[in-house]
Amino acid sequence: MSIAVRDVPEVGNVVRVRDRLWVVADITRSELPGEGFAAPQSLLDLTSIEDDGFGDTLRVIWEIEPGREVLRAATLPRPTAGHLDSPEQLDAFIDAVRWGAIASADPRALQAPFRSGITIEDYQLDPVVRSLRAPRVNLLIADDVGLGKTIEAGLVVQELLLRHRARTVLVVCPASLTIKWRSEMDEKFGLEFRIVDQDMLRELRRERGITANPWTHFPRLIVSMDWLKRPRPMALFDEILPVGPATYPRPFDLMIIDEVHNVAPAGRGKYAIDSQRTRAIRRLSPYFEHRLFLSATPHNGYTESFTALLELLDPQRFARGVKPPDQVLWEAMVRRLKSDLPPGPDGRARFPTRKVDALEVAHVQDERDGYGELNRYVSLRSRSTKGTPNQQVNDFVTLLLKKRFFSSPAAFAETLDVHRRTLKRTERSGGSDVRSVQLAFGRLDDEAADEAEIAQATEDALRAAAQAQAQAGAEELRLLDALEGWARRASARPDAKAEALFAYLERTCRPKGPGGLPAWNDERVIVFTEYRDTQIWLEKLLAARGLGGERLELLFGGMDRDRRERIRAEFQADPAYSPVRILLATDAASEGIDLQRSCHRVIHYEIPFSPTRLEQRNGRIDRHGQPSPELLVYHFVPAGWADAKPGTLEGDLQFLKRVALKVDTIRTDLGSAGPVLEAQLEEAMLGRRTQIDEEAIERPRAAHAIREREASVHTPRLPVGRP
Repeated sequence: MSIAVRDVPEVGNVVRVRDRLWVVADITRSELPGEGFAAPQSLLDLTSIEDDGFGDTLRVIWEIEPGREVLRAATLPRPTAGHLDSPEQLDAFIDAVRWGAIASADPRALQAPFRSGITIEDYQLDPVVRSLRAPRVNLLIADDVGLGKTIEAGLVVQELLLRHRARTVLVVCPASLTIKWRSEMDEKFGLEFRIVDQDMLRELRRERGITANPWTHFPRLIVSMDWLKRPRPMALFDEILPVGPATYPRPFDLMIIDEVHNVAPAGRGKYAIDSQRTRAIRRLSPYFEHRLFLSATPHNGYTESFTALLELLDPQRFARGVKPPDQVLWEAMVRRLKSDLPPGPDGRARFPTRKVDALEVAHVQDERDGYGELNRYVSLRSRSTKGTPNQQVNDFVTLLLKKRFFSSPAAFAETLDVHRRTLKRTERSGGSDVRSVQLAFGRLDDEAADEAEIAQATEDALRAAAQAQAQAGAEELRLLDALEGWARRASARPDAKAEALFAYLERTCRPKGPGGLPAWNDERVIVFTEYRDTQIWLEKLLAARGLGGERLELLFGGMDRDRRERIRAEFQADPAYSPVRILLATDAASEGIDLQRSCHRVIHYEIPFSPTRLEQRNGRIDRHGQPSPELLVYHFVPAGWADAKPGTLEGDLQFLKRVALKVDTIRTDLGSAGPVLEAQLEEAMLGRRTQIDEEAIERPRAAHAIREREASVHTPRLPVGRP
């Protein structure tokens, strides 16, 4: 209970000014007399004590401030008989206070594990222990997909908050993960986070005025990395950041970046270029005292890109383009694989075994003819550029068209139409700008979270390629016309691969019952595709086969956030209460999402050219909390694929199948061997390779294993204490 008065306050009083609570930090009284009979005026320095305004200051002249109030605490009630706690209850209260008091000087006495609402695995304590041992938290958590990096980050956040080493927290993540972060921090750690986006900014300014800044309105915030990089959010940060270089104390405490590989510089090799995401994080990170980066695949195989990411984490220890000593790297990185973890306390394996199987496809002659026409077209285009810098430009276009062809006739038709339009409407630059084309195509692999952004990036890349390429000849235009006709016809009906998918889904999710009639069971299946066009095409075909309606849901980049969360929750729910059995998901929507609770089957509708992306898909169900002892992963293979000739439809699909099997074999070393395998796959699709070079893949794997063993010898294991 408080008493409100209008007297001039004293230092230390709590006051209400402008409908917010402040404590008086200083008072300066005027030495000049007031006008008439008025008393001299007082200048008050106020410090906010609101939950969302700790540290804010305000200076006012007390006597002319409207609505001012001094809040003086009333006296405590006198103890009376019948209102005293029992000795046992008082003793329990004192114990609770004593146990809850945390000693900041003792890093062994962890409190966060005992204040969270989760079952914690022992290995998940390593990041929080490392964080407490360091004067400043600069840590890259690179645990395998599904080991619980979000939980590990939550433990670090809670421990730093309890020890008063952090108050403000900013989580930067893909747009599809903002709700997941908010709900997990609330449900598992009791921490309220608010999502910063355009809707919240609009609402904040309605409530607090047009000058309200979203970055200071609440101490714990979540923001999408693609919204953060825009000019307006960055300008709002500039309003509150100090002028000049960051100095101590820094204005913000802890920055967490989930799926941090998405902010690494785009491109390959030593020419990696900062993306908009990279520039945004590079601008903001110096103003945060602690940085916590999360990614199962932080290393894309290119030293320039990886070292640039490490420089964002800790510029004192790492520099872009300079390979760090292994010991220094492992001090700043936590990396555990599923295969490294021992069995659980009950002797059972912590994670299920994975079984990779094939769904055979009997391709018809019409599909072979379409692929043959595509090969003839790209061959004609490559003849004029062979041995020139523009050969690389033609390779980019060839790989793009083949990826779409392998996905579906609908995806191929859409990309072919864009390719034709850019060839006809784009004026030639008169010279080849291979570098700009490489950057344009590199943006296609920038893990865009919105399907519209992906479509725009595709058109930009094809337009840049058309500017650098020669004008299409008569025979090339004829082949383009033939391919367009084939794609239009093929898109109007299911192809052989779609029929194989339907047959599997009917066997698995809607088998025939005793009476010969199909009936839905409780089995669930996730079908991943790389392209939104393929997803829309499959949705229509599945509905026509009676596999749609309430039994089918879609996840794709750019969909409404609340709708996406609803679909995820329905797919995770018990099949007895949720009718969803089939989930069609694109890569842009699937990153970081948990789908393991009621599903252990994944179908890759096409095999992506990026091995990392393939493993990310599998990680949606191969993760902590998967109840099934076995995971079933399916790829499509052509009938007779083992004897297929290179360069044919079956031959190239056979190479993709071998790549998928190899990815499953080396999935623990994709950071080192993945780029080598990806390069070999591209060479095969360009007709320059027929076999996987096992030795070239094993060399970086062996070197990486040696470095890990050496680092583990010199990295001490940190003890974990209990309060």
